[in-house]
Amino acid sequence: MKRRDPISVSVDSLDAEGKGVGRNPEGKVVFVEGALAGERVVAAVVRSKPAFDVLQTLSVHKAASGRRAPRCPHFGVCGGCATQHADAQTQMAAKQRGLEDCLARIGKVRPGSLLPILYGPEWGYRHRARMAARWVAKKGGALVGFHERRSSYVADMQSCEVLPPAVSALIGPLRELIDRLSIRERLPQIEVAVGDTAIALVFRNLEPLSTQDEEALRDFAEQHRIWAWLQPGGPATARPFHPTQGPVLDYALPEFGVRIGFGPTDFTQVNHPVNRVLVQRALRLLAPAPGERIGDLFCGVGNFSLPIATTGAALVGLEGSAALVERARDNAIANRLEHRASFHVSDLTGAAAETLAREGPFDGLLIDPPREGAIDVVKALAEPLPRRVVYVSCDPATLARDAGVLVNLRGYRLQAAGVVNMFPHTAHVESIALFER
Repeated sequence: MKRRDPISVSVDSLDAEGKGVGRNPEGKVVFVEGALAGERVVAAVVRSKPAFDVLQTLSVHKAASGRRAPRCPHFGVCGGCATQHADAQTQMAAKQRGLEDCLARIGKVRPGSLLPILYGPEWGYRHRARMAARWVAKKGGALVGFHERRSSYVADMQSCEVLPPAVSALIGPLRELIDRLSIRERLPQIEVAVGDTAIALVFRNLEPLSTQDEEALRDFAEQHRIWAWLQPGGPATARPFHPTQGPVLDYALPEFGVRIGFGPTDFTQVNHPVNRVLVQRALRLLAPAPGERIGDLFCGVGNFSLPIATTGAALVGLEGSAALVERARDNAIANRLEHRASFHVSDLTGAAAETLAREGPFDGLLIDPPREGAIDVVKALAEPLPRRVVYVSCDPATLARDAGVLVNLRGYRLQAAGVVNMFPHTAHVESIALFER
């Protein structure tokens, strides 16, 4: 067998990234893009490593029951989605198994129970996105969208099934707009932020716009009813361009009677409907009570904080970003919860012990860290320890690592854990876990 010849592979399982797992005829482990558990496929090697190969499916001889036709015509070329060929149950079962494997292998822990998977809309869900932009003469003009799979090239796309329809419809007009700009080769990115009633687009401009460029962008913003921003440098340089006093960007958490405002470059969850049920589950697990003191670590704009404050508990939100803390304070005031919720700029990494000693103790904690996890926080927890910790994670590996510390060193029990369908068709895994003393 020549190394690059197509081979027949039986797929035994699906990994958390949506690749089929099996062995080639020589016994080497292979990860097969476009294949599902239980299938037999013909595939070709696209990347080879000493311990494994990555293959791309060419044809399917025996299809799994969970296979379906991808909805997007760009699937397979665009790298934005990995698993449109699998139904939601197949995707989420693989992510649940991936979470369980990480907890057992990395954290050496096992949850007392598995939480039911939280499902939500699969299409039009992505309310936050960073689209690449590139002017390519050989393609006849500008490209706007996500990168191609395993490539730095921008996919040649006219629509996107996971973006809200109103944003997907802007891809073609955005390509036409960039074609007309004098800085068309110096505009590499467009960030999308969608609220309940408004859409903001942040244009990353590496050079100033000309007068004609500014006129074209104003016309585009008015014609398509979007809020245009410019970002000449890092995130802190983002400023509204047109209109200068824009609409309100926010989303509702109707179960708690609050609205959460945010800026176009602020971190928010990408899937608003799933976020609503995630917040509900987090509060049920945490069970804050009137009179208790609850800490929300990495609180951001107050996504979990304000619902917790509606229960009558005293909420303390800690966050490293001063801009996000200011936004959370504004949200508390707008929702008339400032007397129940306080927010502080806090170092939850290098100075986590000092921060928790100063701001604690807490009866309960909600932790929603970035992908790097909250290892400094869980190591710094001191007596009296919170009775309950609810940990929301976007990376099963760092959750598992931190769970090992909480259970094996701090004396908590991992009562329950489960996955959330926050990012359909992608390899990203959102999960939630409950720890109790």
